[in-house]
Amino acid sequence: MDVFIHPGTGENEHDVEALGLRADLLPTKNTEAQQTEKEPCGKEKTLRTLDNENDTVPRETWGRKLDFILSCVGFAVGLGNVWRFPYLCYKNGGGAFLIPYLLFIVTSGIPVFFLEISLGQFMKQGGIGIWNLCPIMKGVGFSSTVIVFFCNCYYIMVLTWALYYLFRSFTGVLPWSTCGNAWNTLNCSTNFTAVIYRPENVTTNQSLASNLTESSNMTTAVNVTKFSSPILEFWEREVLKITKDITDPGSIRWELALCLLLAWLICYVCICKGVKSTGKVVYFTALFPYVVLLCLLVRGVFLPGAVTGIEFYLKPNWTKLQEAQVWIDAGTQVFFSYAIGLGALAALGSYNVYHNDCFKDCVILAVVNSATSFFAGFVIFTFLGFMAHEQHVPIDRVAESGPGLAFIAYPKGVTMMPLSPLWSCLFFFMILLLGLDSQEKSSTSLYLRFSLIE
Repeated sequence: MDVFIHPGTGENEHDVEALGLRADLLPTKNTEAQQTEKEPCGKEKTLRTLDNENDTVPRETWGRKLDFILSCVGFAVGLGNVWRFPYLCYKNGGGAFLIPYLLFIVTSGIPVFFLEISLGQFMKQGGIGIWNLCPIMKGVGFSSTVIVFFCNCYYIMVLTWALYYLFRSFTGVLPWSTCGNAWNTLNCSTNFTAVIYRPENVTTNQSLASNLTESSNMTTAVNVTKFSSPILEFWEREVLKITKDITDPGSIRWELALCLLLAWLICYVCICKGVKSTGKVVYFTALFPYVVLLCLLVRGVFLPGAVTGIEFYLKPNWTKLQEAQVWIDAGTQVFFSYAIGLGALAALGSYNVYHNDCFKDCVILAVVNSATSFFAGFVIFTFLGFMAHEQHVPIDRVAESGPGLAFIAYPKGVTMMPLSPLWSCLFFFMILLLGLDSQEKSSTSLYLRFSLIE
């Protein structure tokens, strides 16, 4: 027999016991009574008072509903929307990829997104505490905590690289646009195209000489396949200082160490005062990247080759739908970009008021998330089309995803533009804000899992 237990009432207690449900997990009369209490430092703290007068659980709430919306946008809309979705879209059939992608959004993305936020809102707990509904499954909460911990460890490094590139962009000439720097090799070249790059098209050393930089040594024959761009050498030899093998750890990169410290300090400042300050920070960190994306798009559409890049991005290849990998990529991208299964959304939802209409919020967030991914594709492929046009190579030769797009392909693109330091600063500032939002919310949820309120 089905028994309906209305939230906020103490009726049907006997039915609850008969069904074997944990009555302490169900909201009872006066559960939602709110008090404010002065902490030693004078800060007001919101308390959720339970029936037992000695049992209080501190729980702040969002100042406004828009704070919650923007916080979820900042967490879910991240680097994967900018550097992963556009690549997967062109790789898996262009416009045809949108069919499995939208299908997975409706059948998996929105339902699981809604489930996580509603559980957090109902239980007023984070990624571990929500599993009090089914204690035997609490290990899932601890497992997701381990995943979030490792995600924080690698995500903060992306912020570190973005900060480093941002600081190096404050110059008249971008350091990765020329050869002749201390980290460059004799094989560094800024003037080789697809025709020169192919060994079968090179017949004499004289043809090589016309395409080498002035610092190159032409006393001996040089193998054209060993040519490398200054962007790649800056990334591998100056930023990362990659060693020959794993047995050689190399020396500490003090510039990156300071950028890493600064990244953690920025993250701490954003979350140190709790959800009230976090809800205000996201008004800038979540919205400003859209301003930068719009500026980049306006600039990109006027570059030669931009239309070709957009066509390459959207042109459908319907035969790709017959491949299983396309559907796998669509499903993984939805789970990846919606940040579901990590428990962080439950932590954000736990700061909602109990009767908030979270289903409508989830639909809005899903539309914003997917629209951002689609919009970012136009921005990226206008620049990739421009790069392919300038280098006289097919677009698939310059199209990359992940860090390769952010720290190799795009920096190479801005070197071909007027006022390149300005566009470089804007791009890496956008990367910093996109990563900071996700890092900030992950760190908040990680703290929430081990705090006393769990």
